[in-house]
Amino acid sequence: MSPKKPVTSSRKRKYMTPNEVAELMMVSPVTIRQWAARGELPALVTPGGHRRFVRQDIEDFARQRGLALMPSDREETRILIVDDDRPFTSYLCELLEMTDTKISLEVAYDGFAAGQKVEVFHPNIILLDLMMPGMDGYEVCRRLKSDPKTKTIRIISMTGYPTTDNIDRILVEGAEACLAKPVNVEKLFSLLGVQKQVQVSNGP
Repeated sequence: MSPKKPVTSSRKRKYMTPNEVAELMMVSPVTIRQWAARGELPALVTPGGHRRFVRQDIEDFARQRGLALMPSDREETRILIVDDDRPFTSYLCELLEMTDTKISLEVAYDGFAAGQKVEVFHPNIILLDLMMPGMDGYEVCRRLKSDPKTKTIRIISMTGYPTTDNIDRILVEGAEACLAKPVNVEKLFSLLGVQKQVQVSNGP
Protein backbone atom coordinates (compact mmCIF):
# COMPACT_ATOMS: atom_id res chain seq x y z
CA MET A 1 0.00 0.00 0.00
CA SER A 2 1.43 3.35 -0.99
CA PRO A 3 1.91 5.90 1.80
CA LYS A 4 -0.34 8.97 2.06
CA LYS A 5 0.84 11.85 -0.06
CA PRO A 6 2.01 14.80 2.01
CA VAL A 7 0.34 18.16 1.63
CA THR A 8 2.03 20.36 -0.96
CA SER A 9 1.39 23.98 -1.83
CA SER A 10 -1.38 24.62 -4.29
CA ARG A 11 -2.98 27.71 -5.79
CA LYS A 12 -6.20 25.85 -6.46
CA ARG A 13 -6.81 24.49 -2.98
CA LYS A 14 -6.78 26.13 0.41
CA TYR A 15 -5.92 23.70 3.16
CA MET A 16 -7.45 24.25 6.59
CA THR A 17 -6.23 23.27 10.06
CA PRO A 18 -8.41 21.30 12.52
CA ASN A 19 -8.99 24.50 14.50
CA GLU A 20 -10.14 26.38 11.39
CA VAL A 21 -12.47 23.53 10.44
CA ALA A 22 -13.83 23.39 13.98
CA GLU A 23 -14.66 27.10 13.85
CA LEU A 24 -16.31 26.72 10.45
CA MET A 25 -18.39 23.74 11.57
CA MET A 26 -19.08 25.20 15.02
CA VAL A 27 -17.77 22.15 16.90
CA SER A 28 -14.65 21.45 18.98
CA PRO A 29 -11.27 20.64 17.37
CA VAL A 30 -11.39 17.30 19.24
CA THR A 31 -14.56 16.37 17.33
CA ILE A 32 -12.86 17.21 14.01
CA ARG A 33 -9.87 15.03 14.87
CA GLN A 34 -12.16 12.16 15.87
CA TRP A 35 -14.07 12.36 12.57
CA ALA A 36 -10.78 12.37 10.69
CA ALA A 37 -9.32 9.50 12.71
CA ARG A 38 -12.38 7.36 11.93
CA GLY A 39 -12.07 8.21 8.23
CA GLU A 40 -15.43 10.00 8.17
CA LEU A 41 -13.97 13.41 7.29
CA PRO A 42 -11.26 13.26 4.57
CA ALA A 43 -7.93 14.66 5.67
CA LEU A 44 -4.43 15.03 4.24
CA VAL A 45 -1.30 14.69 6.35
CA THR A 46 1.68 17.06 6.32
CA PRO A 47 5.28 15.77 6.47
CA GLY A 48 5.17 16.72 10.16
CA GLY A 49 2.12 14.54 10.77
CA HIS A 50 -0.49 17.31 11.01
CA ARG A 51 -3.93 16.93 9.45
CA ARG A 52 -5.13 19.40 6.83
CA PHE A 53 -8.56 19.62 5.22
CA VAL A 54 -9.99 20.80 1.90
CA ARG A 55 -12.98 23.15 2.00
CA GLN A 56 -14.96 21.13 -0.57
CA ASP A 57 -14.58 17.97 1.53
CA ILE A 58 -15.88 19.85 4.55
CA GLU A 59 -18.90 21.19 2.67
CA ASP A 60 -19.71 17.71 1.33
CA PHE A 61 -19.42 16.21 4.80
CA ALA A 62 -21.65 18.91 6.34
CA ARG A 63 -24.26 18.44 3.61
CA GLN A 64 -24.37 14.67 4.15
CA ARG A 65 -24.68 15.08 7.93
CA GLY A 66 -27.20 17.93 7.77
CA LEU A 67 -24.76 20.26 9.57
CA ALA A 68 -24.69 24.03 9.22
CA LEU A 69 -21.47 25.93 8.54
CA MET A 70 -20.56 29.29 10.03
CA PRO A 71 -21.36 32.06 7.51
CA SER A 72 -18.32 33.60 5.85
CA ASP A 73 -17.20 37.15 6.65
CA ARG A 74 -18.93 38.34 3.49
CA GLU A 75 -22.28 37.00 4.67
CA GLU A 76 -24.59 38.30 7.32
CA THR A 77 -25.49 36.17 10.30
CA ARG A 78 -29.28 36.06 10.23
CA ILE A 79 -30.75 35.75 13.72
CA LEU A 80 -34.45 35.24 14.42
CA ILE A 81 -35.59 36.05 17.96
CA VAL A 82 -38.75 34.19 18.97
CA ASP A 83 -40.18 35.48 22.26
CA ASP A 84 -43.52 36.96 23.35
CA ASP A 85 -41.78 39.30 25.82
CA ARG A 86 -41.53 42.49 23.74
CA PRO A 87 -39.28 44.49 26.12
CA PHE A 88 -36.89 41.53 26.25
CA THR A 89 -36.79 41.13 22.46
CA SER A 90 -36.07 44.86 22.13
CA TYR A 91 -33.23 44.46 24.59
CA LEU A 92 -31.78 41.54 22.64
CA CYS A 93 -31.97 43.48 19.38
CA GLU A 94 -30.11 46.43 20.92
CA LEU A 95 -27.57 44.05 22.42
CA LEU A 96 -26.85 42.28 19.14
CA GLU A 97 -26.52 45.56 17.27
CA MET A 98 -23.50 46.30 19.51
CA THR A 99 -21.41 43.46 18.07
CA ASP A 100 -18.57 43.53 15.57
CA THR A 101 -20.37 41.00 13.33
CA LYS A 102 -22.71 41.73 10.43
CA ILE A 103 -26.05 40.64 11.83
CA SER A 104 -29.51 40.82 10.31
CA LEU A 105 -32.32 40.54 12.88
CA GLU A 106 -35.97 39.55 12.74
CA VAL A 107 -38.44 39.05 15.58
CA ALA A 108 -41.44 36.75 15.98
CA TYR A 109 -43.68 37.03 19.04
CA ASP A 110 -45.18 33.54 18.91
CA GLY A 111 -44.49 30.09 17.49
CA PHE A 112 -46.81 30.42 14.52
CA ALA A 113 -45.22 33.69 13.42
CA ALA A 114 -41.82 32.04 13.82
CA GLY A 115 -42.70 29.46 11.19
CA GLN A 116 -43.66 32.18 8.74
CA LYS A 117 -40.49 34.15 9.45
CA VAL A 118 -38.32 31.08 8.90
CA GLU A 119 -39.82 30.55 5.44
CA VAL A 120 -39.03 34.11 4.35
CA PHE A 121 -36.00 35.16 6.42
CA HIS A 122 -34.01 31.87 6.34
CA PRO A 123 -32.19 32.44 9.66
CA ASN A 124 -28.87 30.86 10.53
CA ILE A 125 -29.67 31.00 14.24
CA ILE A 126 -32.88 31.16 16.28
CA LEU A 127 -32.99 32.51 19.84
CA LEU A 128 -36.06 30.68 21.10
CA ASP A 129 -38.11 31.27 24.24
CA LEU A 130 -39.59 28.11 25.75
CA MET A 131 -42.77 29.43 27.35
CA MET A 132 -45.05 31.12 24.81
CA PRO A 133 -48.83 31.08 24.36
CA GLY A 134 -50.14 28.82 21.62
CA MET A 135 -47.20 26.95 20.15
CA ASP A 136 -44.42 26.80 22.74
CA GLY A 137 -40.69 26.64 22.11
CA TYR A 138 -40.55 22.87 22.39
CA GLU A 139 -42.99 22.43 19.53
CA VAL A 140 -41.25 25.08 17.42
CA CYS A 141 -37.92 23.31 17.90
CA ARG A 142 -39.42 19.89 17.21
CA ARG A 143 -40.95 21.03 13.92
CA LEU A 144 -37.82 22.78 12.71
CA LYS A 145 -35.53 19.87 13.53
CA SER A 146 -37.83 17.33 11.89
CA ASP A 147 -37.92 19.23 8.59
CA PRO A 148 -34.94 18.58 6.25
CA LYS A 149 -35.18 22.18 5.00
CA THR A 150 -34.74 23.72 8.45
CA LYS A 151 -32.97 21.11 10.57
CA THR A 152 -29.55 22.75 10.16
CA ILE A 153 -30.71 26.01 11.77
CA ARG A 154 -28.92 26.51 15.06
CA ILE A 155 -31.38 26.87 17.95
CA ILE A 156 -30.39 28.48 21.23
CA SER A 157 -33.23 28.37 23.73
CA MET A 158 -33.94 30.81 26.55
CA THR A 159 -36.17 30.49 29.58
CA GLY A 160 -37.08 32.16 32.84
CA TYR A 161 -37.65 28.67 34.27
CA PRO A 162 -34.30 26.88 33.81
CA THR A 163 -35.24 23.67 35.59
CA THR A 164 -33.39 20.47 34.82
CA ASP A 165 -36.51 19.03 33.17
CA ASN A 166 -37.01 22.08 30.94
CA ILE A 167 -33.37 22.17 29.88
CA ASP A 168 -33.14 18.45 29.20
CA ARG A 169 -36.40 18.48 27.24
CA ILE A 170 -35.40 21.27 24.84
CA LEU A 171 -31.94 19.75 24.30
CA VAL A 172 -33.58 16.46 23.38
CA GLU A 173 -35.73 18.34 20.87
CA GLY A 174 -32.57 19.59 19.15
CA ALA A 175 -31.54 22.90 20.73
CA GLU A 176 -27.79 23.21 21.23
CA ALA A 177 -28.03 25.18 24.49
CA CYS A 178 -30.53 26.58 26.97
CA LEU A 179 -29.79 29.94 28.61
CA ALA A 180 -31.45 31.17 31.79
CA LYS A 181 -33.09 34.58 31.73
CA PRO A 182 -31.85 37.20 32.18
CA VAL A 183 -29.30 35.92 29.68
CA ASN A 184 -25.62 36.00 30.48
CA VAL A 185 -24.25 38.26 27.75
CA GLU A 186 -20.78 36.73 27.65
CA LYS A 187 -22.20 33.22 27.29
CA LEU A 188 -24.69 34.31 24.62
CA PHE A 189 -22.01 36.07 22.59
CA SER A 190 -19.72 33.05 22.93
CA LEU A 191 -22.43 30.75 21.56
CA LEU A 192 -23.11 33.15 18.69
CA GLY A 193 -19.42 33.59 17.93
CA VAL A 194 -19.55 37.38 18.11
CA GLN A 195 -17.69 40.06 20.06
CA LYS A 196 -19.22 43.07 21.73
CA GLN A 197 -18.03 46.55 20.76
CA VAL A 198 -18.98 48.26 24.00
CA GLN A 199 -19.53 47.25 27.59
CA VAL A 200 -23.04 45.91 28.18
CA SER A 201 -24.97 44.69 31.20
CA ASN A 202 -26.31 41.21 31.85
CA GLY A 203 -30.00 42.05 31.80
CA PRO A 204 -32.66 44.37 30.33
